[in-house]
Amino acid sequence: MRTIGIMTLGCKTNQYDSQAMAQAFQRAGYALRPFDEICDIYLINTCLVTGTGERKSMKFVRQALRRNPDAQLIVAGCLAQMKGEALFLPGVRLVLGNQNRANVVELFEQAEREGKALCAAGSLKKAAFEPLDVRAMEGRSRAVLKIQEGCENRCSYCIIPDARGPVRSSPLQQVRAQAELLGRDFHEIVVTGIHIASYGRDLDENVELIDALEAIGGAPGVKRLRIGSLEPKYISERVAERLSKIGSLCPQFHLSLQSGSDRILRLMRRQYDTARFSRAVELLRSYFPSCAITTDVICGFPGETEAEFQETMDFCRRIGFARMHVFPYSEREGTPAATFPGRVEIAEREARARRLIAEGKEMEAAFAQRFVGREVEVLVEEDGCGYTREYLRMELGSGEPGQIVRARVASATGPLLRA
Repeated sequence: MRTIGIMTLGCKTNQYDSQAMAQAFQRAGYALRPFDEICDIYLINTCLVTGTGERKSMKFVRQALRRNPDAQLIVAGCLAQMKGEALFLPGVRLVLGNQNRANVVELFEQAEREGKALCAAGSLKKAAFEPLDVRAMEGRSRAVLKIQEGCENRCSYCIIPDARGPVRSSPLQQVRAQAELLGRDFHEIVVTGIHIASYGRDLDENVELIDALEAIGGAPGVKRLRIGSLEPKYISERVAERLSKIGSLCPQFHLSLQSGSDRILRLMRRQYDTARFSRAVELLRSYFPSCAITTDVICGFPGETEAEFQETMDFCRRIGFARMHVFPYSEREGTPAATFPGRVEIAEREARARRLIAEGKEMEAAFAQRFVGREVEVLVEEDGCGYTREYLRMELGSGEPGQIVRARVASATGPLLRA
């Protein structure tokens, strides 16, 4: 039996796609093995949202070939979509973009029969949503459900609209059916996509994201529903009220900030300002008083002054995030921002990121402290720890993976809770 090892970089959407491809290979009779073992085939599902993601992707390609020089490689995902045949390196048999993942086995075996590298990374302009059959998430207590693909926002720093194509949504009936299947085996479903706030805009059903969330949250067996990254401008009074009526919804909301300076937000071509962001947070906290608000921030965007970076620091403190993902700005060839004047030196970008990360750690610890003495609901993971509905990690010491338990928080060290 031939073996395959899979490495996934980047977002939860990539995790979902990788699991679908893993299951396709298993159904075809291949044996799934850890990526760090010697395998006949390696699949690297790549990321290029930052320069670091691209470098890591190529590092794993080279690493696989060193481990087994005779291995056949599949390079998939965003880097494959953008680079295409430029990735025809020694050992690479298939370059697979962000479509045709359901046919990964057939395409790989065709390339082997023909004895040459095959590129399946065509234009996404007229692509439809690709339904992928994911019935399990390897080694996880929760399932990921992708309901949407693509983005049309065209933020000035982002290459993803080119790598992922236009907005494509899974029909609501299909979303509901998939949730019912996953609800048989998993208590928690994480809803993901490239820009889930745009869900439904390409469908003729007159549906939007909140309709999909209500369908998933109401599916039999689904006890916890978690949402991926949201656009701040999507959160209105109407949406917040409907969210509050989904009993299974976890009160953790990821709103991407990117900058706390309105001038930098305009340069980034984000479709909100700090006042609109604050209003979204205010609405969510009014309906979910103990909710976790998490975010992403970019430091050192072209033209960002020290004073504007300080605006971001001050704004983040005022919001009081439960967790922040902080990145130094990374140029992406082909984006408008890559040509903007006022380039911030890399060392300064990294220094600003370190300062904001330190602030973020203090906010994480302060948020966790609020739960000391409370009883919380925890979904148990494989290592005897678990996550609360607010996505705080908690040491339990016991419990079956996939089980939901009640536990009292005895203490908190940094962001980590202890039962």
